[in-house]
Amino acid sequence: MLEGVVNVLKPPGLTSSDVVSDIRHIFGMKRVGHTGTLDPGAAGVLPICIGRATRLFDYLVDKEKEYIGEITFGISTDTQDSYGEVTERSDAAVTEDMLKSALPLFTGVQNQTAPLYSALSVGGRKMYKLAREGVEVERKVREINIPALELIDSTGPNRYLVRIVCSKGTYIRALCHDIGESLGVPAHMSFLLRTRSGAFDLDGAFTIGELRELKEQDRLHETVTTIEQSLMHIGEARMELNAKGEKFLAHGAEVVFPGVEELPVDTPLRGYCNGKFLGIAKSNGEAVRICAFLGEDSNE
Repeated sequence: MLEGVVNVLKPPGLTSSDVVSDIRHIFGMKRVGHTGTLDPGAAGVLPICIGRATRLFDYLVDKEKEYIGEITFGISTDTQDSYGEVTERSDAAVTEDMLKSALPLFTGVQNQTAPLYSALSVGGRKMYKLAREGVEVERKVREINIPALELIDSTGPNRYLVRIVCSKGTYIRALCHDIGESLGVPAHMSFLLRTRSGAFDLDGAFTIGELRELKEQDRLHETVTTIEQSLMHIGEARMELNAKGEKFLAHGAEVVFPGVEELPVDTPLRGYCNGKFLGIAKSNGEAVRICAFLGEDSNE
């Protein structure tokens, strides 16, 4: 049974749930989940976890993301992208120099107000559903980080491509709208491509069509990044234990071994015992336990 992460290239027009459904069918797996949604109109990297890899959600969803987005100035919409209704128009022109001067204002740690049309919940209901019903709700403000934001090129009058590196939870369409506000010109996101999600990038992504073809060729295994490989971005805890200690560890008990005091405390680590990968390990400073068994010999 194949288990791990499949790097899918999501096309515009499909929801992230649509992709999950397609992967569930292609791989014949019930346990399938994505590691963070992409808007239906957006395209790009969408890592999909299959089998026990669905337990990796908390360890993959927080990873840094990278996008190429297009900002169109002169028009704002209620959804802050090209799929919404126009709320404002302007003939004001934004030059490259104007945009370059504004971008540094949006780098680093900052607070961002989520779009009204978003999947965030208020009182147990999605904000976009409340917005469609005309219900006024207080928009959520969240702390985000944008380490890199740079102009790539102009794609036409008042249209620019920008590269964004950002933290989890960043709304690129809200960023585009806010950049326009800072320049006093209405703006919206007219195109979005996610080029990287954590360690997964465009170079290693497969379209749904490619996955179907590889299934017919009995080559689906070539598309799956193993659970262990998917966790190479975190540290490791290597333990050499006798048979009794290994048994205790396998049953969820804490174990002590030389060097445990050097491990970071309460930090997810790849856990190995006698050279064998077991899953996610955590140290309390004095002992280590496996908090999520993901190795080949682990039991459900």
